[in-house]
Amino acid sequence: MAPIRVVLADDHAVVRRGIREFLETEAGIEVVGEASDGQEAQEMIEALRPDVAVLDVRMPKATGIEVTRHIREKRLNVGVLVLTAYDDDPFVLAALQAGANGYVLKTAEAEEITRAVRAVAEGKSALDSAIAAKVIAHVTGGARPADMVEPLSAREVEVLQLAAAGFTNRAIGRRLGISDRTVQGHLANVYGKLQVSSRTEAVTKALQLGVIHLPESED
Repeated sequence: MAPIRVVLADDHAVVRRGIREFLETEAGIEVVGEASDGQEAQEMIEALRPDVAVLDVRMPKATGIEVTRHIREKRLNVGVLVLTAYDDDPFVLAALQAGANGYVLKTAEAEEITRAVRAVAEGKSALDSAIAAKVIAHVTGGARPADMVEPLSAREVEVLQLAAAGFTNRAIGRRLGISDRTVQGHLANVYGKLQVSSRTEAVTKALQLGVIHLPESED
């Protein structure tokens, strides 16, 4: 199986070196490039087309949020994991809204960060537990299910809850006894009702609205 190809972007060389070292001790992960600012990150990601871009939020020339937005606007098939020291709500929500697949704090254990890289490479969402708690906290900030155009059906909630737990469409189908195509159809309906365009956005908004709950840790 081909290794997961990663581009690291952080304006601190020492931080990049540390991240690179523990990522590359894991079998199946290869760091193919390092960028010291956002503009360099954009150029490197376009040139190398990695499986995952690991981005800091605050960088010279372009922020990690701007790089994420650039990746999505260019429709590059690259997973985005924001790895940062900043847990401020505006940064978190802006990154997720820009299209980041994951948001993990630098205080996380090396194993957690590696696990997040693997999850993002597989198209799953990866949220640091502290970040997930912040997203959940927005449920009390005034958002209500009535803000949706149309309420989700019980089956759509089931599908979205499993998506939030990181299951693929095929795995969701097996769990619910339905086909991949049916799962895809349910997700398309969810996107329309929540007025979002991606799985990560759907999960984030559903958590904010209190439609689904945060999956429990398997540890």
